[in-house]
Amino acid sequence: MKKLIFLVSAVLLSLSAKSQDFSIGPKVGISTANINVNGEGFESGGNEFGYHLGLFVRMGGSSIFVQPELLYTNTGGSVIKTDNGNTKTTFDANFDRFDIPLMFGFKFFDYFRVQAGPVATILVDYKIEDALNVPLELDYKTSTFGYQAGIGLDVGNLIFDLKYESSLSKISKSTTAFQTDQRQNQIILSAGLRLF
Repeated sequence: MKKLIFLVSAVLLSLSAKSQDFSIGPKVGISTANINVNGEGFESGGNEFGYHLGLFVRMGGSSIFVQPELLYTNTGGSVIKTDNGNTKTTFDANFDRFDIPLMFGFKFFDYFRVQAGPVATILVDYKIEDALNVPLELDYKTSTFGYQAGIGLDVGNLIFDLKYESSLSKISKSTTAFQTDQRQNQIILSAGLRLF
């Protein structure tokens, strides 16, 4: 994680030294997410709505830019487990985390953007409950890596982003309740305000 922070800092410093444009501001939004599972006896449940808020910085020229962000994110999903007797048990998951996306993009006609890049996630807290609201203690990783890709629109000092996110690493280690690969997918809609 220290190497990632050092690399991001080095990239940002080099870009800021050469950048023609520098913007910073708050960012908020909503998301819809699910947990993509891969294991016998497990399937993904329905999508869950979440939210995020934080800061963004944009640096670059008239057409190429980099946009790092620091976001507090609340998201979730559900997993359905089918037992041998075809009895289904639904587990609802809720995650509080810090997301650190680093978007690289191209701008067209001064308004439209396409962007993609890696995202580091630091898990702050989580809660897993069954249908009877009984909490489960599972062994989730404290940090994972993924990617985001999407489009954006700039209107004056307002920025709008629509992105898809998926994980490149498992979000859970091996546990007795979930012997499965669990990865979270999100569709993210957000708005930001460029303060300068």
